[in-house]
Amino acid sequence: MISTCNPDEKILKKLFALFLFLIFLAGCGPSSTAALTSGVEGQVTIGPTCPVEQLNDPCPDKPFQATLAVLDTHGKKVMQFQTDASGYYHVALAPGNYLMHPESLGVMPHAFEQPFIVQADQFTTLDIVYDSGIR
Repeated sequence: MISTCNPDEKILKKLFALFLFLIFLAGCGPSSTAALTSGVEGQVTIGPTCPVEQLNDPCPDKPFQATLAVLDTHGKKVMQFQTDASGYYHVALAPGNYLMHPESLGVMPHAFEQPFIVQADQFTTLDIVYDSGIR
């Protein structure tokens, strides 16, 4: 079969087909923008960081870089992320009920799971405190 298209027309047809394909792919992505405008944020700290706290020499908790997992109401992992070096985090989530699961490599440091709710167009503040085990 002999093509009647010149090379420029072939390129335009291919670009048009690629454009249509990209539009199709964009339609397959998440349709909810709520996940972009809602979620959870906070800071992770660890304490105590001194073996003996005294009234005139307090020993405040310190920022802690941690790995956290967000679980859905069935205990399935929705996402896992790491805080920054100052313990801060800010992650987008769709509105719903969740459980924050602070991860640990051993018995200590340890932090308890905390339930939280994400409302549409809001970021829920959830601070987490790890127990260092120092007494």
